[in-house]
Amino acid sequence: MQVHHLLFLLSLALFAVGCVRKKDGAKLVEPSGSAAFKVGLVFDVGGRGDKSFNDAAFAGLERAVKDFSLKLEYIEPGAGADRKTALEQLAAQPDVKLIVGAGFIFTDDITDVALAFPDKKFACVDYTLDSTRKIPDNLLPILFKEEEGSFLVGAIAALTSKTGVIGFVGGMDSPLIKKFERGYINGAKYVRPDIKVEVGYAGLSGEGFNNPVKGKELALIQYGRNADVIYHASGKTGDGVFDAAREKQRFVIGVDMNQEDAAPGLVLTSMVKLVDNAVYEVARQVKDGTFQGGRPLILGLASKGVDYVYNEKNKPLIPDDVRAKVEDLRAKIISGEIQPLGTSSQTNP
Repeated sequence: MQVHHLLFLLSLALFAVGCVRKKDGAKLVEPSGSAAFKVGLVFDVGGRGDKSFNDAAFAGLERAVKDFSLKLEYIEPGAGADRKTALEQLAAQPDVKLIVGAGFIFTDDITDVALAFPDKKFACVDYTLDSTRKIPDNLLPILFKEEEGSFLVGAIAALTSKTGVIGFVGGMDSPLIKKFERGYINGAKYVRPDIKVEVGYAGLSGEGFNNPVKGKELALIQYGRNADVIYHASGKTGDGVFDAAREKQRFVIGVDMNQEDAAPGLVLTSMVKLVDNAVYEVARQVKDGTFQGGRPLILGLASKGVDYVYNEKNKPLIPDDVRAKVEDLRAKIISGEIQPLGTSSQTNP
């Protein structure tokens, strides 16, 4: 399947936009002047304020409101409509040109709605590809190679662990989150074959991403089994993981966005997915008339779609030799020498 790549603006700064107000169970973000058109956003489970995936999507479109003079209308779970109804509600509005679904859970619904509204543009973050399902020409699936970034943070966890035990907390037990888990374990075992990895999931449904109590419970179990670093890929459930890290004064690895402020001094790094830049670029394409749907956009280390955080705050936590090793792994992943989803027996020669 042909994959196309986009150029990204790398600035992650958030800008002040106009006012935010409610309308028909949804909320609006408006520019200070007139708007070129409106973009619709429907959040995944956890909603705005998850300090992770949903907030990243919102940040990118909020930036587009200012830079491109757009309006943004967004609907959160529980705002009076289910996912498909929310998508249809946005698509039915004459001034809405682009509708974004934030999460793989939208795959079936957004495909159906895109077919029903062929004159509108749609984008779905973490869309689930299926060889039996044709992607509508007006729908752009945005996918990330989470296993690549997870491989790197797995290596960091293993190389910095003093106990020889690390952990992973996932939200919904699903193929997508398994990519995070497998990449993490494979990265850890590539650099330290004898590392032990504790694994736990918060649930089998989307609510697994919105259960901080369960997240804390799982993290406390893993810390109790001598894990000194836990990587979470669990949305708002991760709030509980950070709570456990603070309580036990153990390290944690964030996800999707830089989550260093969730447990100051204890966030070893974060595996970031630049969802904000991706949706921002899609909004720009719609504005410029260059939108291309019908095939997936797949972003990894090479296209700067995923990465790990290394800055002045966490630099003291990652020794120079570990940093050098991880950068070598980055180069090998980009070249194809290392396959992050390969078997966990793949080890450093």
